[in-house]
Amino acid sequence: MSKMIETFKMLKEKHPDAVILFRVGDFYETYFEDAKKLSEVLGVTLTRQAKTEMDLTGFPYHALDTYLPKLIRVGLRVA
Repeated sequence: MSKMIETFKMLKEKHPDAVILFRVGDFYETYFEDAKKLSEVLGVTLTRQAKTEMDLTGFPYHALDTYLPKLIRVGLRVA
């Protein structure tokens, strides 16, 4: 398991009520159940990695100003 995913899981344990976003290059990404929530709320594609069976989704970093208010409006906490 990658260090980033281990960090994600640790942060998720500490903040289970927040959607955890990671900046990865030019994208914000999230994983597992957070990925499903993000996909449903924002209408972005949900991807499943075949070898890890991990759900993930993301959006370009420059779209944060568009997507963050949508997440907050539906009552999600974002970290």
